[in-house]
Amino acid sequence: MALHTDDFSINTLVGPDAFISGDLKINGFIRVDGDIDGNLETTGNVIIGEKARIRGNVTAVSAVIGGIIEGDVVAPEGIKLFSTASVLGDVITKRLQVANECLLQGQCISVKDNEQFSVAMENWQNEKAIRQKSILLSTGN
Repeated sequence: MALHTDDFSINTLVGPDAFISGDLKINGFIRVDGDIDGNLETTGNVIIGEKARIRGNVTAVSAVIGGIIEGDVVAPEGIKLFSTASVLGDVITKRLQVANECLLQGQCISVKDNEQFSVAMENWQNEKAIRQKSILLSTGN
């Protein structure tokens, strides 16, 4: 799988001993080897190292995942899951590579055609909003 490779330089690094609580919005390429309790959004590529843990959604151009993500991953240009990866959430992309022994628990939407991808993405967002509203209504909030 060819990942989006306009820029190979990593703009942001979350080191192995780092813990971030809160959402991150990054411009450019990011590598995460630590823990993030919040959503991660970048305008570039993301690498999630095998010891990394993210409790939140990940949005990037492309994603290479070796660690654990408890949330959805949206990366239109490609997602690669290594054998050490665990994703407890949905994945939405045009290209998906999944290694043996990785864990993927959630919906998988992989549509190569740009127009069909846009439609699938919109449908997924609508379904997610309906599920979230149903959960809120059933809990009385």
